[in-house]
Amino acid sequence: MDRILLAHGSGGKLGYELIKSLFLASFNNPVLAQLDDAARIEIASGHLAISTDCYVVNPPFFPGGDIGKLAICGTVNDLSMRGAKPLYLTVGLIIEEGFPLPDLETITASMATTANEVGVQIVAGDTKVVEKGSADRIFINTAGIGMIPEGINVSGANARPGDKVILSGTIGDHGIAILSCREELAFRTTLESDCAPLNQLVSQILQVCPHLHCLRDPTRGGLATTLNELAIQSQVGMVIEEARIPVREEVQGACEMLGLDPLYLANEGKLVAIVPASETDKVMEAMLTNPWGQNARVIGEVQASPSGMVLLKTEVGSTRILDMLSGELLPRIC
Repeated sequence: MDRILLAHGSGGKLGYELIKSLFLASFNNPVLAQLDDAARIEIASGHLAISTDCYVVNPPFFPGGDIGKLAICGTVNDLSMRGAKPLYLTVGLIIEEGFPLPDLETITASMATTANEVGVQIVAGDTKVVEKGSADRIFINTAGIGMIPEGINVSGANARPGDKVILSGTIGDHGIAILSCREELAFRTTLESDCAPLNQLVSQILQVCPHLHCLRDPTRGGLATTLNELAIQSQVGMVIEEARIPVREEVQGACEMLGLDPLYLANEGKLVAIVPASETDKVMEAMLTNPWGQNARVIGEVQASPSGMVLLKTEVGSTRILDMLSGELLPRIC
């Protein structure tokens, strides 16, 4: 293969292979090699988390949010997945000539509102305008810095056999909301994206379980891909119970109609927590008191083997391998 495909940006197998074979090989260093949602950097006074992400979602306005809210929440959540308190963000805009100024005002207002709600400051930025046809309306990059509290060491490499796998809520909401808006699909109920900042939920979890092992938000590639990434990083196996995974009825119905699997759909307001078994009850209690964790479930367990693999116990009683997303399910989902 000598060309980049849409599937390279799906968050699935091809994207993972591109990172490992090209980007990691070119930029390799001990910090990058961790392959977590944010880099953990040691400084004299402690540890910083640093993350960056680009947003090309189509359409830029969707039920439950817009590209501006998504950009703030996405980077805030990546920092939070390392146990960090998000502090500062930068914003880069690539705007196509002819983009309506009122739409840009709406997007920037949305970013400001979300940043204020989270408690982060947007401290630097850049704007580029390209000729009409050279981009699709508007793309946004955000980068963020957060402080990791002393004693917190959350990483995708920390899962241990016996740990419990907790999911904070329903899956597939964002993916179906974007698809329904993009394709103008009509459903009996309004499907909204779950786009939300998770820093307060993470803070509550860490207050009761400071030795939490792993956190990850299942965005591109969905829950299935995220679980595989964690299993590979930690070199452990996982057994997940399909019946315990919460899916909204309208999302399940849309997936059945469209031939999609909610396990591979993007989410923008959910997290996976891998916690010591002895801490599970405390973590669940904390999550259930938070609006973004009120549908939390224990969905599985970490095992020593098969290393780097995820097994799914289906609702009909069989067991199958739950692999990473292969190919492109929904391009430009975030």
